Amino acid sequence: MRHLERNTTHRRRVIDRFPDIRAAGKALPTEDRSQGFLQEVTPRPVTPPVIKKFLNTTRPEPGKIRVFYGKADDPDVASALIHGLRTKGSTPGGLVINPKPKTLYQQKWQQLQEAVYFSSKNAPLERSHDQSAGLPKGLDTERTTFGVKSVQFINAGEIVNPTKTVEQVEKEAEEGHQLYIKSHNAYFVGERVDRKYNWSRIGKDHRFGVPTPNYSDGRKAAGSLQWLQSDGKLVSKQCDDFRERTQPQIGKVHDPIADTMNVPENHTFGILFRTDGFGVGDLLNSPLTADYTSDPDKWWSLVTAVRQDLKKANFNKFSALLQTFSRYDKSGQGFIDKKDLHNVCLQFNLDLNTPVLESLVEFCEDSKDGQINFMEFTNVLNWKKEIPAELVEQIRAKAAATGDTEVSLEALGEPRKLEHPKPVDVASGPKATRILPQPKTAVHHAVTSSPLIQGVVGGPSTASYFSCSSLDVRTYGIPTVRTDLTAPQIKRIGDWTNYGDQSTAYGLLYPTRSSLKGVYEEHYLASRTREEIAQIFRSADVTIHDELFEEAWKLASMRHPKGEVCVESFRNALKEIQAY
Repeated sequence: MRHLERNTTHRRRVIDRFPDIRAAGKALPTEDRSQGFLQEVTPRPVTPPVIKKFLNTTRPEPGKIRVFYGKADDPDVASALIHGLRTKGSTPGGLVINPKPKTLYQQKWQQLQEAVYFSSKNAPLERSHDQSAGLPKGLDTERTTFGVKSVQFINAGEIVNPTKTVEQVEKEAEEGHQLYIKSHNAYFVGERVDRKYNWSRIGKDHRFGVPTPNYSDGRKAAGSLQWLQSDGKLVSKQCDDFRERTQPQIGKVHDPIADTMNVPENHTFGILFRTDGFGVGDLLNSPLTADYTSDPDKWWSLVTAVRQDLKKANFNKFSALLQTFSRYDKSGQGFIDKKDLHNVCLQFNLDLNTPVLESLVEFCEDSKDGQINFMEFTNVLNWKKEIPAELVEQIRAKAAATGDTEVSLEALGEPRKLEHPKPVDVASGPKATRILPQPKTAVHHAVTSSPLIQGVVGGPSTASYFSCSSLDVRTYGIPTVRTDLTAPQIKRIGDWTNYGDQSTAYGLLYPTRSSLKGVYEEHYLASRTREEIAQIFRSADVTIHDELFEEAWKLASMRHPKGEVCVESFRNALKEIQAY
């Protein structure tokens, strides 16, 4: 390909004067693709030994010794060399500390071997050595006596207690005392040392210093028993208090912050908690929630709790709710059927507990014929405006007229028109209005576990204001299922928030066998691969054939939206298959 053909964009006339010479530059092959560069070349090319010799010097392989290329072809002698001296095994320490007992023959043989030693001849064990070898030959060792014969002229008794008087002994001691002072520097007890000074001006008996007057009649004792100053030193109370606070006092505990504790001695620090309205008997007997509110304001507290829940959920579709109710009103009198009202509430996803919703429906049912005044029902739910005074009086009157269990309702007044809330002008305020989160619409009327257990942080539970003997809506203890809070992967020590992963009281009193081995519920519910599931069940001595395993795996994966399988789901699927 010529230069003119490659550069077709140039409009200038260029003459290729050397058509036979290839143009300068790197020619890129047009048949190469990205797939060829991303794939690994197999088999990998082998480096020739000549080139590998130089590469081992500059870039040796991991774990290899760097060898100079000039010595690469030399024979490997260093790897077979062993440096040092070959040592022989010595006697073990156990035989040295506690040797085996020797026989009589071995002891005699050892004595004969050690008899030639010089130490055995001069200092044998347990006996005196033979000294006759160093004496002259022919000497009678039993009769010959060595040494110089001494002449006995005085005995030891006379030396210890001589037969002399005291005057003679002292006189003999005084005669040689001066010689002993000069030779041995020996003085008598209390004797003055004569240092040969010149005492021509002062006699030897002279005493230096000022004489101290000493009176034996006690005239100086009176002065030592009295104070030096007749008047005491006055100190301010502030200085004395500061000294008592900063310096330890005799017989008292040093408390440097005693003056800051301006509280009585019997004061108890801390926060005083009010006693609860229930006792131990209520906790043990588990009373119904209807017994908690037994006053006539039970219905009024129920309405307040419902409005508060809807306000927190930011439910504001009351106009659309009223229009939907009107469509179901076939007679046009403001009444609809219970079934239609339940369907509308499910469509609008009213975040209310089922018993609470049924109690409101019962309250708005006037004639006991299954028809509900939907206008009064909507006014009760509308938290954007205050409840009309007439409706409040009717609620209180009905609550006072009824007991704690049954309600005899009278006909309500004429249905009032629901006031629509005024639209908010976003541009009128200094700040833009933030859209609050709306409750999520339930798909196919699906309900999560959070509203069933009232898993709302800080919100009042509407189930505590109502109970019915036919419906058990009591909730005790800590909820074990929560979806409103996500549990952290690593929980802090000071985090006391309940994430729904805590054990129940029964689990603490009667722990399972798996929990004693360190295997908890999250390990059973964790998603695992096919190999892990098979290994776990084989380790538990559960024999599963390949066909049964594949069928159980397929059934367990179909029950999860993402197709994940855990130990618990696989075990349940295996039980169902084996049951049939």
